[in-house]
Amino acid sequence: MLWLAAAIWGFAFVAQRAGMDYIGPFTYNGIRFLLGSISLLPLIFRMNLHRKVPEVKKKNILKGGIAAGLVLFTAASLQQAGMVYTSAGKAGFITGFYVVLVPVIGIFIGQRISRLLWTGAFIALAGLYLLTVDGPLVLHQGDLLILLSAFFWAIHVQLINKLVDTHAALPLSAFQFAVCGLLSLLTAVFFENIQTETILQAALPLLYGGLISVGIAYTLQVVAQQHVHPAYASIILSFETVFAVIGGWLLLNETLGIRNLIGCLLMLAGMMIVQIWGNKS
Repeated sequence: MLWLAAAIWGFAFVAQRAGMDYIGPFTYNGIRFLLGSISLLPLIFRMNLHRKVPEVKKKNILKGGIAAGLVLFTAASLQQAGMVYTSAGKAGFITGFYVVLVPVIGIFIGQRISRLLWTGAFIALAGLYLLTVDGPLVLHQGDLLILLSAFFWAIHVQLINKLVDTHAALPLSAFQFAVCGLLSLLTAVFFENIQTETILQAALPLLYGGLISVGIAYTLQVVAQQHVHPAYASIILSFETVFAVIGGWLLLNETLGIRNLIGCLLMLAGMMIVQIWGNKS
């Protein structure tokens, strides 16, 4: 499930790039997250109709969804604001730093982190650097905003890991998407020019971003993290960057250099260390 989510999110970069030709980032995020939330309603109804959900997972869905939605909105907004001042390559690498931040946060909440997991995380991070950064890495205003967003992405992974123990996965997903979407649209009203014509022009990217990237992939994350350690999950999900490169090559005719290919191999090696040997330990 996590690998599939990473692939969907990676190809979503192509959809988002196309969508930005017509509408602003907050408008795009607002509509796609609301679409994702609405797309889950039939599934939630079917689940409640045909399967008995434990009462403990029905309680505090609203509270958990608001908390997860706020963190999701904060992470996405900081990342988007940082992109105004820095390059996409730097942003990709700095965002990927959440791979290391997840186990760091885990230490403070009592999670045990193996040495092999740390080794895999840093190897994957080194690969992400080679894949996305071609020049020197110097932190500026935008870079600091992206780094702060990486911290909130890590918090989101840990928060979802905590919430799935006491919350039903689908309702939790729907609520957090709705909160993030409404906050994004509210922000767009004040900072962007929202027009029906441009939204219709971006219909296909919005449908992919809303129904597939949000409605399916984020739900896969929520369900999968009921069975996977959050640090393992973060490393697998970070592979979305590689899938983004594959999507760019297939759909946008973008090419990879030797440095980028080495980065892909390092990321794969880091995740395999965690998946094969890290789980055994």
